[in-house]
Amino acid sequence: QVQLVESGGGLVQAGGSLRLSCVASGSIFSFAALAWYRQAPGKQRELVARISSGGTTNYADSVKGRFTISRDNAKNTVYLQMNSLKPEDTAVYYCNLRAPTAVEFWGQGTQVTVSS
Repeated sequence: QVQLVESGGGLVQAGGSLRLSCVASGSIFSFAALAWYRQAPGKQRELVARISSGGTTNYADSVKGRFTISRDNAKNTVYLQMNSLKPEDTAVYYCNLRAPTAVEFWGQGTQVTVSS
């Protein structure tokens, strides 16, 4: 069983920055694909960014050029650096780990609120 614990959310003004972190338990971290999703009130959960076990990244069009996903396998941690934040980035952000077996695990979420 893998546990994911997110941190780093908060309230920020438009144009500001935040860095989210997600620490995973267990020994499969370096073999897993990691991702950040978000869910705004009344909307479906959507993929924000993903990073493969080999370091390949992809992003939602809405965050390209503003957000950067990275991983530190030595610390079992995945990060999401968010710059030039907009009010529409307001959401609960969730960390996701997909094991090589395709089993997925989720964190509890961290709130990001961007004020205009």
